[in-house]
Amino acid sequence: MKDKRILFVSSEVVPYLPETELSSTAFISAKNAHSKGVQTRIFMPRYGVINERRHQLHEVIRLSGMNLVVNDIDMPLIIKVASIPKERMQVYFIDNEEYFKRKAVFTDEDDEMFSDNDERAIFFAKGVVETVKKLNWAPDIIHVHGWMASLLPLYLRSFYKEEPLFTESKIVTSLYNNGFEGELSADLAEKVKFDLSESDKLAIIQTPNHTNILKSAIENSDAIIHGSEIISDELSSFIEQKGIPVLEYESGNLKESYLNFYAELLAAN
Repeated sequence: MKDKRILFVSSEVVPYLPETELSSTAFISAKNAHSKGVQTRIFMPRYGVINERRHQLHEVIRLSGMNLVVNDIDMPLIIKVASIPKERMQVYFIDNEEYFKRKAVFTDEDDEMFSDNDERAIFFAKGVVETVKKLNWAPDIIHVHGWMASLLPLYLRSFYKEEPLFTESKIVTSLYNNGFEGELSADLAEKVKFDLSESDKLAIIQTPNHTNILKSAIENSDAIIHGSEIISDELSSFIEQKGIPVLEYESGNLKESYLNFYAELLAAN
């Protein structure tokens, strides 16, 4: 895997957000790959709870300045970057004042999901792709962690399917047992439809609950990793129907298992 390129896209990463199974695994999988000579890039949203001064985030002017269209509205894209101390790994932050400036991650002070979480997920997915295009950095593997990042496989396989930078990329999605109650905006599919011509890809997210958003990611991925020990029977059955490679949950040292899984996926090309 030395000199291969892996793009890690996660809704949470330590040390920028509190330690959870998801945020820790996203960091560890990137760190382990980086330590083996793999070229890595990490992308996450720039939530308002992240202390920019402490973590030394700074805006990358040459990458910022684009507008992304979400639900037929132009939204400015700001790119910030930081380096994880001692690891020499760069983390890119997708930012927009309207979507991410608030001092919370997914829910308000009443623990209610933000009503625009659907648009935030769309903006994040498109922001990652457009930034990687500006970097002109073609990844061999794109590893997706967390539901906020889970529209990325759909966008890569539909809206950006003609983009030469990603035609050889393999998409891996990690599944975690950290869902949300209820649904995102009922208009999610319509908002995504603004970008996608293939309406059959939208059937799963017509009911935009946590399970269906992950099903969409699975449907558009080349392989799946169980990031949590317990995954719902519904998702497990769906993966089985798709017949794609699966790496079962492993606790402890992920270094060799993840890298071997990536290598097997690329070798099967």
